[in-house]
Amino acid sequence: MARALYVHVPFCEQICHYCDFNKFFLKNQPVDQYVDTAVEEMEMTTKRMPTEQIDTIYVGGGTPTALTTPQLERLLRGITTHFPVAPDAEWTVEVNPGSADIDKMKMMKQAGVNRLSIGVQTFDEGLLQAINRDHQNAHVEETLHAAHTAGITNLSIDLMFGLPTQTFRQWQQTLQAAVSLPVTHISAYSLKIEPKTVFYQMMNRGHLRMPAQEVEADMYEELLQTAEANDFLPYEISNFAKPGFESRHNLTYWNNEGYYGIGAGAHSYTEGIRRRNHGPLPKYFRSMEEHGHPYLEEHPVTFQEKMEEEMFMGLRKRIGVSGTQFHERYGMRLDEAFPSVVPELVEHGLLERNEERLALTEKGRLLGNEVFERFLIDQ
Repeated sequence: MARALYVHVPFCEQICHYCDFNKFFLKNQPVDQYVDTAVEEMEMTTKRMPTEQIDTIYVGGGTPTALTTPQLERLLRGITTHFPVAPDAEWTVEVNPGSADIDKMKMMKQAGVNRLSIGVQTFDEGLLQAINRDHQNAHVEETLHAAHTAGITNLSIDLMFGLPTQTFRQWQQTLQAAVSLPVTHISAYSLKIEPKTVFYQMMNRGHLRMPAQEVEADMYEELLQTAEANDFLPYEISNFAKPGFESRHNLTYWNNEGYYGIGAGAHSYTEGIRRRNHGPLPKYFRSMEEHGHPYLEEHPVTFQEKMEEEMFMGLRKRIGVSGTQFHERYGMRLDEAFPSVVPELVEHGLLERNEERLALTEKGRLLGNEVFERFLIDQ
């Protein structure tokens, strides 16, 4: 039974050059119709697939705070109307620096929001322009101040490294700025050039100058050292938290647990089925109107796929995969499920055993994707 909820808001006031999420430029979009339809989807979802309790909510995008305060409030109130939200639920909303004033912050707090994920990406204003972000460093502090004033103190910031032309020194400066802020969590990801993005087009034309792989590896090592030196504990490959402030919502994914997905392009995993919603707004609206659901595709997850996902998602966590839990879920030991893979990766120093757990080594974290691919049984 799913106990987590993701709600997608696909509107942005500016499109970042690296972003491949389902998103649309805000101007002239049918935002009110979208909010109404998303709330209708919430009602439909809980009727088809009821749950006893929602423990974690994440409203992402896009830019949820690009909505007006009344629009966003209608969306948030729709959640509590149609889902049984636990009193102590973790409730996160993504915020771009400068996109939420104190009134919007107070409304979110009153609606139940208790955590923000703030898309900083870098504190180098030249790099902000290069990736087409629409904020300045001053907006970050303004947003943090507004959040604290409204009573939202569980704050996460997103950072990116390996950006075009980014130097190791620039990354060091961004990290030092980040750990000096009153935040409880840092997510930091290396840039991956995705199709259908501006950066992908620039790369194909030879107009994108990227840091060398060795420099990017050094950036990651600097991230690990700076985070731990400032009490941000690395509980997942790309995520660091003050003790007790790990993202409960993201752990839902890494623990291979079920979740609801609401909105255009959203994904869900309930009752052993992975579903993907229509992404383009006209198709999302039409499917809800004509079929009573927004699903573009539904994929029943096979037993084999579940085991594979348990490994390549669970190994992202610093504590790794529990052999006991794996046995309870699948009726076999890790070595039985992956008889050749596990011993070989341990022998090569990419995995290590810690009592009944299997986890990435320091070397394995640098080569994570290569390790994860080994657990795809039909390679």
